[in-house]
Amino acid sequence: MRLEKIITRSRIIDLRSSDMKGALQELLEVSVNRFPDLKQDVLLRGLLQRENTMTTYLGFGVALPHVRAKIGRRYVLAIGRSRSGIRHDGAKDEPIHLIMMLLADEKARDYLQVLASVARLVKEADLVKSLIDAPTIDDLHDRLFAGFGGIMAKPVQAQQNRINRLMIREAQRVAEGAACGAIMVFGDTFVGGLDFDNWFSKNKAILVTRNLIDTNDVKSGFAETIQVRSFSNQRLAQLRSAMLVALTRGIIAFNDRVCCLGGVVGSNQFDTLVVVDVEREFQRLMTGRNDLLPQDVKPEVLERVIAVATELAVEGREGRPVGCLFVVGDTAKVEKLTKPLVLNPFYGYKEEDRNILNPFMDETVKEFSSIDGAFVIRGDGVVLSAGSLIQATDNEHTLPSGLGSRHAAAAAISVATDCISLVVSSSTGQVTLFRRGVMLPLTDKKMATS
Repeated sequence: MRLEKIITRSRIIDLRSSDMKGALQELLEVSVNRFPDLKQDVLLRGLLQRENTMTTYLGFGVALPHVRAKIGRRYVLAIGRSRSGIRHDGAKDEPIHLIMMLLADEKARDYLQVLASVARLVKEADLVKSLIDAPTIDDLHDRLFAGFGGIMAKPVQAQQNRINRLMIREAQRVAEGAACGAIMVFGDTFVGGLDFDNWFSKNKAILVTRNLIDTNDVKSGFAETIQVRSFSNQRLAQLRSAMLVALTRGIIAFNDRVCCLGGVVGSNQFDTLVVVDVEREFQRLMTGRNDLLPQDVKPEVLERVIAVATELAVEGREGRPVGCLFVVGDTAKVEKLTKPLVLNPFYGYKEEDRNILNPFMDETVKEFSSIDGAFVIRGDGVVLSAGSLIQATDNEHTLPSGLGSRHAAAAAISVATDCISLVVSSSTGQVTLFRRGVMLPLTDKKMATS
C-alpha cells in the first residue's frame, strides 16, 4: 500500500497538549471529524493500553502509537507536531516532537508492513528534523511527501556526465548481448539520488538502495526496488544480498543472467559493470534444487531478519560486537531439536507484538541478542523463542577452519530441518546464511561503517 494514500493535510496538526494522552485525544478528534462512526473513547483506551504494555517511541523525538480496531476502513493516519515537546515515559529523557498515530482495521492484512513502512520513513534523522522545523503545517505536509521519494527527492543530473552516459549505454548493450534477464542498478553510488528518466526503457531494471523509496514515483518505471542496507563503500557491496532477495521474491530466476551497474558509494560515478550468472553464483547453496526459500517462510520475513542481522553485525550493542543465530522456518521440527537455556522472553505476548516485521521488535531482538542460544522464528515472522540451544548434528558438511560452535549449530539445524539459519560472527562481523548445511556469506568480514 502506498503511504501517501493514507496521509491527508486535514489530519496533520500542531499539538497543544504537553502529555501523550492529550495529544492522542487531539489526533483522534481530527480523525473522528472525517469518520464520525469511529468511537473515540474506545480507540483512546486501546492506544493507551498499548503504550502501557510496550513503548511506541522510535527515537529522534518520534512516537508511533497504533491500534487495531473495527474502524470500517483499512487505515487512518493522523500526525501531530509539538515544537515544545511532549512527555513520554518510553522516551527516557527525550521529549517527543512528532506523533504519527496509525489506526488499522482489525481485518487489514498488511498491517505490520504498513506500520514498518511508516517507521522506516521517520528513522531518517534529517527528514525528522526538517518536519519538526517546518515553518507551517503546509510545509510539513510537503516535506513529508518529499520524503517518500527517498533517494529520488533531490535528483542529481548524472546524465550530463559523459562517463555515466557511456556506462549506461554499455550496460544495455552487454545486457542484450549476454541475454540478461534484467539490469540491476546500485543507486547508492549517487549522493542525493539520480534522475533515472528513460535510462532503461528497453530492459527490466531493478534498483538496489539502502533507502526506502516507492518505484511508482520513479519516472523510468523500475520494475522492482530492493532495499538492502550496506555498511561498506566497496563497489556492489550489496550484490549478494540483493540477488538473494530478488530470488526469494521471484524477481529473477535461477537460469537468469543479471547485468549489474554500480560504483563506489557516494562517488556519483558509475565505474563497474558485472554480469552475474545466477545459477552459477548460488549452485553450491542449491545443490541441484530450486527451492532456496523454505515453503513456509515469507520473503519479507527473511529480508527483515537479514536486515536486523546486518545491523547487529556492524552496530553491536553498546559499542561491543555481538554474535547471534537466527533460525527461520519449519519451527515444528526445529523446536524438537532445541531446548531453552533461559526463560523464554517472548512467551505470552501477542503474536502481532512479537513479529519480526513489527518495527518495535528491532530493539527487542537486538537487546536479547546477547543471550547465548538462537532465536527461533516462524515463517510468518513470529518470534517463538530466544536463548534456544540447538541440539542437532551434521557430519556431512565440513566448515572452513576458524568457524565456531555457533556456525556449526546453524549448519546442523539447516540440514536436520527445512529452515534457513543466519549467523552473525562476533569476531569478524560477517553475516552468513546456511541452507541444507551449505554456507553463503552475505557480507564481508570486518565491514567498514559509512
